[in-house]
Amino acid sequence: MRRLSMFNNVSLDGFFTDREGTTRWAHERKPDEEWTAFSSKNASGGGALLFGRITYGEMESFWPTPQAQKMMPVVAKRMNEMQKFVFSRTLNKVTWSNTTVLKGDPVTEVRKLKKEPGPDLTIMGSGSLVSPLAAAGLIDEYKFVVNPLGLGKGRTLFEGVQTQVNLKLISTRSFKNGNVYLIYEPV
Repeated sequence: MRRLSMFNNVSLDGFFTDREGTTRWAHERKPDEEWTAFSSKNASGGGALLFGRITYGEMESFWPTPQAQKMMPVVAKRMNEMQKFVFSRTLNKVTWSNTTVLKGDPVTEVRKLKKEPGPDLTIMGSGSLVSPLAAAGLIDEYKFVVNPLGLGKGRTLFEGVQTQVNLKLISTRSFKNGNVYLIYEPV
């Protein structure tokens, strides 16, 4: 059975988007060679990606561009090659390579995907997916990058979850730029 993980940047005050709904703040840190190497290595792993429509739009508008290939060539190459699923009721056509649009209920669709043969799955961003999938107990691993800043207002990943999601810390790693990478599993 395929495993499902979640990978997200969050602020110290627990938001994954700012008050305008953007994630720019997570990518505006000063350069850090260790962090860049970690990001490249992380992106070079296998798997398939899951997105909500908004995050998909942000990713699709950046990773296939010459700018992305110049800034982060290893990550751009991998992002463009990986299999991608986008949940949307409104998208009918996509231009980013290796993308499948899923129009059904995320919980039902992810249950199906997890039972199919194939690589493990990772949700990137996409709080609209994290909440229902966490509530349904479908996420096997939670990966957070805690950024050393407070946003004051924004959206949390667990918005709308009606029951407590208990997690156990598996691993941590800190970086010179102040980011802290945390991996949790459900208890």
